Amino acid sequence: MAGPMFIVDFEPHYGEMVDVSPLLRRMVCRNPSKFTFHGTGTYVIGRGDVAVVDPGPRDEAHVEALLRALDGERVRHILITHTHGDHSPAAAALSDATGAPVLGFGPHPDTALGEGEEHDDDTDDKGETDGETDETHEPQIEDDPEFQRKHAPDIDFDPETALAHGDIVDGPGYTVEALHTPGHISNHLCFALHEEHAVLSGDHVMGWSTTIIPPPDGDVGAYLDSLRVLLNRPQDRRLYPTHGAPVEEHHEFVAALLDHRLAREAGILAQLATGPKSARDIVDVLYADVRKELHKPAARSVLSHLRKLHDEDIVEVAIEGASTVSSKTVWVRC
Repeated sequence: MAGPMFIVDFEPHYGEMVDVSPLLRRMVCRNPSKFTFHGTGTYVIGRGDVAVVDPGPRDEAHVEALLRALDGERVRHILITHTHGDHSPAAAALSDATGAPVLGFGPHPDTALGEGEEHDDDTDDKGETDGETDETHEPQIEDDPEFQRKHAPDIDFDPETALAHGDIVDGPGYTVEALHTPGHISNHLCFALHEEHAVLSGDHVMGWSTTIIPPPDGDVGAYLDSLRVLLNRPQDRRLYPTHGAPVEEHHEFVAALLDHRLAREAGILAQLATGPKSARDIVDVLYADVRKELHKPAARSVLSHLRKLHDEDIVEVAIEGASTVSSKTVWVRC
C-alpha cells in the first residue's frame, strides 16, 4: 500500500547540542531501537533562558550531556509531549538539577482493563513503528531487559503544571502553544513554536515511520482527529518530531498519513467481509510484504482500528464477552 514518503536520512550526533534553527537546538540520546529510530531527540527552545522539550529516558549520561551543553543558561521550563519511557523520565533529574518546573498534559493514563479483559500477551507496551511499510530502516533492535526498563511507561510522572489545548508557555524571544493531540496516547501534546511557524510533534507525527496506536489507551479515532488539528493550522510550515529528522512543508505528509490510515481501515473491513478474523489474521494478509518482526506492533494498530470500528457499531467480537485488547480475539462485521 502506498503511503507517505518517509525520511530516513538522519545523523544523530550523540551527546552533541546541534543547532537546527535560530530558536531550536537538539541533542539525541543514545537509545536507538525499532521504536525510537536513532534515539530520543531532546529539543531546547531559546537562548540563554530556555525551555527543554522531552528530556528523554532515565539515562544519566544524556542528562549530564544536556547540563554541560546548557551550562551558563537558565532552564525556565521542562515540557513533556507524553509519558512514554523514552520521553519523560529524565524530567525529574533535570528538574532537580536546574529547579525548572515540569509541564505536561497530566500523569500517565490509567489503562486499567474492564472486567474479564486481559492484556495482550503478544506485544510490547510501547512503540512507534507499526510496520505499515517496509521503509522504517530502523537501527539494531534492542530486546534486553535494560532496554525494556528504559522504555516502560512513566507511571511516576506528575507535572507541576498541567497544560490544556491552547495554553501558552513563553520565555525571552519565544512563544509556545500546547496542542492536545491524543491518539498515540491520551496525554500527548505537540508544541507550536509561534516565532518559527513550527510544531514539535513528539510521537504524533514522525518523519521516519508511522505511529503505533497501542490499546487500550491508544485511540485511532482520536489520532485521526489530531492529524486534522495539524492540517487545520496553515500558519505552521515544519514539524520537529522527537525521533528523526524534521518534516518540511508537512501538510502534504500529514494528509498522506491520514489517507493511509483510512485506507488501512478500509482494508480491515474488506478482510472481515470475507469472514471472522482476528487482528493477527488480518495482519498476515494486509502486511504480507512487511518483515515478520514488525507484525506484532502492526497487530496493535489493527486492533486499535477494530476497537474504533467497534465503538462505531460497525464490528463486534465473535464471542460475547471476549477481550477487545487481544490480537487473538476474533471479530465479525455487525
